Amino acid sequence: MTIQTRIEESQNPQSDPQSGVTRRTNPDETRHDWTRAELQALFDLPFNDLLFEAQLVHRRWFKANQVQMSTLLSIKTGGCPEDCGYCAQSAKFETGLKASKLMEVEKVLAEARKAKEAGATRYCMGAAWREPKDRDMDMVCAMIEGVKEMGMETCMTLGMLSGQQVHRLAQTGLDYYNHNVDTSEEYYPNVISTRTYQDRLDTLERVRNAGINVCSGGIVGMGESADDRIGMLMTLANLPEHPQSVPINMLMPMEGTPLGRSEKVDPLDFVRMIAVARIAMPKSVVRIAAGRELMSEEHQALCFMAGANSVFVGDKLLTAKNPEEDKDRKLFAKLGIEPMPAHSCPSEK
Repeated sequence: MTIQTRIEESQNPQSDPQSGVTRRTNPDETRHDWTRAELQALFDLPFNDLLFEAQLVHRRWFKANQVQMSTLLSIKTGGCPEDCGYCAQSAKFETGLKASKLMEVEKVLAEARKAKEAGATRYCMGAAWREPKDRDMDMVCAMIEGVKEMGMETCMTLGMLSGQQVHRLAQTGLDYYNHNVDTSEEYYPNVISTRTYQDRLDTLERVRNAGINVCSGGIVGMGESADDRIGMLMTLANLPEHPQSVPINMLMPMEGTPLGRSEKVDPLDFVRMIAVARIAMPKSVVRIAAGRELMSEEHQALCFMAGANSVFVGDKLLTAKNPEEDKDRKLFAKLGIEPMPAHSCPSEK
């Protein structure tokens, strides 16, 4: 089947005579009814055809060479009571990481100023909690207000939230809330036992209903099957609203965690994840999140070609390494990538 035929089919959805699957990848279309068979059909496309279709969608909704620059700061590190098998911050694993208290507001804002000076337009703050305590909300909200005054987008990841806490964050003006589904619902119990998949979906629903933009994605390389990767994307793509940000993480194995000896992800498999996420959630920002430190320049370039348009900049992601600023600057210059201005995403509320 030629690329031109695939373009015609995307504009006039019909059944593929070879698979019997209806492919609908019209760049103008936003769907919430993806099936496993349809997503599998995308994964099964020849690599170049998949990237071509992803680029059609990407260019419909975004400027082709703009990438959102975000910075992630751990505002409260370690001591988490959860048992997420990939996380060095869990108190249940011997990782050598020392727990710390919630950072002072002014220290967080000082780091935010540095991030802005380095080119970041979104500032993400993460706390190693199962859920925040109400007594911490005043400081959290002060951080949000301070970062917003700098003109940057704000994002928080604090674990599960009550309805009252979500309302408080919305009143403060939080732009995004991150709460990843991590993997498929079927594979989830193999990674985490201290909360359920439904717990995560419930928090996403509270955030969405409060009018806060959702940031939710997952991790590739935790021993999941190809079908589990499809299941994760299907969960996200079939939410009532697509997450406005979709981070796709490549596992960074952490010594002392149950997944600390996991096998590396095939680079082209990761690019396929990016491309299918772009097609299934056309108006979402798709972020290459954790794992860029392990990627070659060519691998990252393919991810951008597949529709990724967000990265974390700065030398650290919570407790994991990230490419150094100078290394990123050189790569972006080679690729002709420009920073995406704040509040310019088509799917923002």
